[in-house]
Amino acid sequence: MRQYLIRRLFASLITLLGISVMVFGAIRLVPGDQITAQLGTEAGMLSQEQRAALERYYGLDRPPVEQYFTWLGNALQGNFGFSIRQGREVLPLIFERFPVTLELAILSVIIALVIGIPIGIIAALRRNTWIDLFGRVFSMLGLSVPNFLLGTMIIYVLSVFFGILPNSGNYVGFFDDPIKNLQQLIFPAITMGFSFAASIMRMTRSAMLEVLNESYVRTARSKGLKEQTVILRHALRNALIPVVTLIGVEFGYLLGGALITEQIFALPGIGRLAINAITQREYALVQGVALFIVINFILINFMVDIIYGFIDPRVSYDN
Repeated sequence: MRQYLIRRLFASLITLLGISVMVFGAIRLVPGDQITAQLGTEAGMLSQEQRAALERYYGLDRPPVEQYFTWLGNALQGNFGFSIRQGREVLPLIFERFPVTLELAILSVIIALVIGIPIGIIAALRRNTWIDLFGRVFSMLGLSVPNFLLGTMIIYVLSVFFGILPNSGNYVGFFDDPIKNLQQLIFPAITMGFSFAASIMRMTRSAMLEVLNESYVRTARSKGLKEQTVILRHALRNALIPVVTLIGVEFGYLLGGALITEQIFALPGIGRLAINAITQREYALVQGVALFIVINFILINFMVDIIYGFIDPRVSYDN
């Protein structure tokens, strides 16, 4: 187990380093620079001396390699840079927005699990029946309907027919008013959880169909165990391995920021922060958000690997 953790830690550091290089380079491939984004058309009125002074101020006069290692060294010390537009340091700004995205991601996963796993189990147990057909149609709809379309439809129906606007920019934190907070997040969570539920349903159904044909399931039934015990203790527990993998990957994406959903419902989360930073050429903020997202991915995948051992004792970390 210790060797496995060391290998995963080393691989994670290599991944983090590679992603940091990609992010640093990608933001600088976007046409324009931070000076043009901040000043707009007035940037064309700058003299060469004024532009050179601004480039020195932002550190843009130095070679890209030197800029990268300077940023990386500061990031390793917890300094992700300073946001000119926001007038604040990047890391506190990310931590301020992250709880919104975290709560939205957790609600989306809960909705997806509550809907997807039961439908997947029942569809596998009632294969080729109308219940199975309903489950497959549901999964096709969930995977086919884009989030932006579903979110827009929800807002349209609520505002036109019920006179309710889910969130008009006046976001309320959970600890300030839990009821109003959940009212604001439930519809964005449904928007993201719908397609996720479809993926979980398909994965649960296929995994259950495979496990139900295994010899240990037939042996458990031959021993006279109750069908509920066979399904929950023997079949479902082993079928959850691919489902947990899917949950881990999707949860990482959700923590990375639901860009479209947060934008549609005007939620001040990580995704909306990233969009604004990209459009405003906020190098430090874009790099900080991207690095923070990668760290979340690495931690979640690490936790998923550990959970495997609790779900299925046959999982070994020796290799």
